Amino acid sequence: MDAAARAIAEPRRRAILRLVQDEERSVGDIAAHFEVSRPAISQHLRVLVEADLVTTRSEGTSRFYRARPEGMTELREWLDGFWSTSLQRLAREAETEHQKAKSNENAGRPPWPGNGK
Repeated sequence: MDAAARAIAEPRRRAILRLVQDEERSVGDIAAHFEVSRPAISQHLRVLVEADLVTTRSEGTSRFYRARPEGMTELREWLDGFWSTSLQRLAREAETEHQKAKSNENAGRPPWPGNGK
């Protein structure tokens, strides 16, 4: 998970992942989308491959890259757990606030209808 988190921390790598998300692309095709050298893109791809976020396939002298969604599973599960816990805490706090508001609303009312008239 740490390697995946470090890999996607860099904005250009996230952009590369989006490019190869649905289709296999060559280094040259990927590099054409950026204003950096092809070797720089190759280095980013190497980091993504080492983090198991991208697969590579060789055909002759060309290499093709494609996103490997399973590589994000552990990171996604961790993030889901984080958000789940935060949302549960938020729901508890909202319920507490709702109960307080309800108590304050009922504080000035008599305990049964018609009382105090």
